[in-house]
Parts: sequence; structure tokens; C-alpha cells
Amino acid sequence: MRQWEIHLFPFEEEKPHPAVIISNDERCLNGDLDFVNALICTSAKLNREAKKNEVILDGADGLDWKTAVRCDVIYLLPKSAFEESRGKVTGPRRVAIARKMAETLRLSLG
Repeated sequence: MRQWEIHLFPFEEEKPHPAVIISNDERCLNGDLDFVNALICTSAKLNREAKKNEVILDGADGLDWKTAVRCDVIYLLPKSAFEESRGKVTGPRRVAIARKMAETLRLSLG
């Protein structure tokens, strides 16, 4: 598991959904740390534009269809519960997700 990979995660309140890992590789690869930060994705086939808190991923990221990443809530999830890998976020979308997180979480970058 590494930063920007997409893995299925069995969220309790919903059926399994893709999740984008946002923790750095040092945390992801450290066997002494049991949790990583991730963003939940809505994997329903989307026929709409992204909402204000979302970035859209697709086949370029290894997914089977358009998938919305919710950038306004960061989940702290146990590494041991993640299921199979679904892909990896492309470079331009990494930038879009980081910007969307800063915007929706109102993080001051200057």
C-alpha cells in the first residue's frame, strides 16, 4: 500500500467502496503504524458533473467507470481492513485532489 493507490475498503455505513490513500509512503510502509488516511470514493456509475467537494477519477486511474472522490472528509482507516487494489491516481488528478482538499477544508496555503 502506497500514497495515491486506490483500494477497496469495507466502510461500515456502506458497502465496500474504493478509497484513495493520502498518507505518505513512510506511514503506509511502516509496519509499526496500523492506520492510514484515505478519501472515500463513490463508485456508482456517474452521469453528472463533480460536486463542489469531489474530483472525478476514471479508467486512466485504473477504475472501471467514472468515480467521484469526496475530498472534504479524511478517514483514518486500519491498514489490515483494506481489500484489493483498484488502481493509482494519475499525476494531474493528484494535484486536483490536493487543491480540492485545501479548498473544501479551507486550508490556508499562503
